[in-house]
Amino acid sequence: MTSADTSQSTTLQYVHWFRNSAPYINAHRNKTFVIMFDGEAVLDDNFQHIIHDIALLHSLGIRLILVYGARPQINQNLAQNQITTPFYQQRRVTTRESLSCVMSAVGSIRLQIEALLSMGLANSPMYGARIDTVSGNFVTAKPYGIRDGIDFQLTGEVRAIDTDAIQRHLDNHNIVVLGPTGYSTTGEVFNLLAEEVATKTAIRLKADKLIFLGKQHGLIDRNGQLKREVTPQQLNDYIPLQDAPERGLQLKAAQEASMNGVHRVHLISYAYDGALLEELFTRDGSGTLVTDAHYEEVRMADIQDVGGLISLLRPLEEEGILVYRSRERLENEINQFAVIERDGMILACAALYPIPTTGDELRSAEIACVAVHPSYRQSNRGSQILHYLEEKAKSMQIQQLFILTTRTAHWFLEQGFEPASVDDLPDARQAFYNYQRNSIVCKKSL
Repeated sequence: MTSADTSQSTTLQYVHWFRNSAPYINAHRNKTFVIMFDGEAVLDDNFQHIIHDIALLHSLGIRLILVYGARPQINQNLAQNQITTPFYQQRRVTTRESLSCVMSAVGSIRLQIEALLSMGLANSPMYGARIDTVSGNFVTAKPYGIRDGIDFQLTGEVRAIDTDAIQRHLDNHNIVVLGPTGYSTTGEVFNLLAEEVATKTAIRLKADKLIFLGKQHGLIDRNGQLKREVTPQQLNDYIPLQDAPERGLQLKAAQEASMNGVHRVHLISYAYDGALLEELFTRDGSGTLVTDAHYEEVRMADIQDVGGLISLLRPLEEEGILVYRSRERLENEINQFAVIERDGMILACAALYPIPTTGDELRSAEIACVAVHPSYRQSNRGSQILHYLEEKAKSMQIQQLFILTTRTAHWFLEQGFEPASVDDLPDARQAFYNYQRNSIVCKKSL
C-alpha cells in the first residue's frame, strides 16, 4: 500500500467516525455532565489529554462540573510534615493538625486544573480557546461525627449543594470545579469524599451523566471480559471484589447515583488516551455503563423502524440469504417484526407470522427474516430476539414454530429447532412454498 493509499484510508476512517459521532454531538449539546477523577488521575501522564478532551466537550456545548479527589497528594503532604491520619470505613480521620495539608493539596490541584483549562492550550485541539472555570463554596458540609466510637473530627459529609449558583455559572458557559472539601454554616472546612461530592451534585442537579475516571477501563467479570452495561443492582456482585478502596467507593457512588435519578453513570479509565471521547461519541463506548434504563432493548417494531430495517435487510437480500421485501411490504407487515435497538440503530430483527390452520392442524407460526448487524454477529442478539418471539408466540397460544432457511439451518438447530419437511408445514404454508429456493424446513414445539 502506498503512502497515498494509507492517507486516503485514514481520511475515510476519520470521515466514517465523524459521521457516526454526529448524532451523539447533537444529543449531548446543552446536557449536564458531572466528571469525577481522583488524585491518582491527576498524577497520571494522560491527565493533560483528559483536560484537553474536557475542553473539547465544553466547546461542543456540554455543561460540565468537574469533581476531583486528592488522596495521594494529601498523603504526600502529611508525610512531608510527619503527620499520620488513620483511615476507618474508607474515610480519613481528619485532625485539625492535618487540615492544612488537606487544604494545600486540594488548592494545588484546583490551580493545576485551572491552569490547564486556561487560554492557549498549546499542542491540543483547543489551542487558542478561552475557557472560564469557577470554583467556590458551593458545597455545604456537616461533621461525619462519631462512628463506632471513632471521632472523625474534621472529616465531613455533604449537607447541601448550591444548585442554583452552579446552574447560573453553567448558564454563563463556565466549567464548575469542585474539590473534596465543604464548608459549614459556622465557617469550618471539612474534608469530604470526592466520590460523595460528585454523586450528590449529580443527583441534585439532575445531571444527564455522571462519569467516573478510574484506573480500569470499567468492570471486568470473572472471565476477564469488560462488562459493557450493568444495572445498579448488579454492582452488588462487584463491590466486594475490589481490592482498591477508591474503586469500591466509585462503584458504591455509581450505584447510589443510578438508583437516584442519574440515568447514565459511566466507569472509564483515566490512563487510556481518548477514553472519554470514545465513551461519549461511539456506540459501544470504552468502559462500563451503569443504568436502570437499558439503552439496548428488544421490542416490537413500529413504522419509524422501517428505514432501519431496510438498512439491515438489504445486504442479506442482495446475497440471496433473505427474500426481498419492498418498503411497502415492510410497512404493511411492520407489526409482525421485533427489533433490538441501541441508541437509535437497529441491531437485529425477526418477524413472527401466524399461519392459518384448519381441522386438527396445530396452531402454528413462522419465524422469518432473522437478521443481525454484521458488527454484532458474535453476540447473542440473534438468540435474544428469537427467544423474545418464542415468548410472544406462546402468549398467542401458538403450539409450534417453523422456519425456512437456505443458509442458517445449523444455527436454528442449535436453538432447539428440529429438522422437518415441507409436508410438515400447515397446508396454507405449503401452498406458498418456493420450490425454486428449496429452503430447509425446521420446526420447534412450544
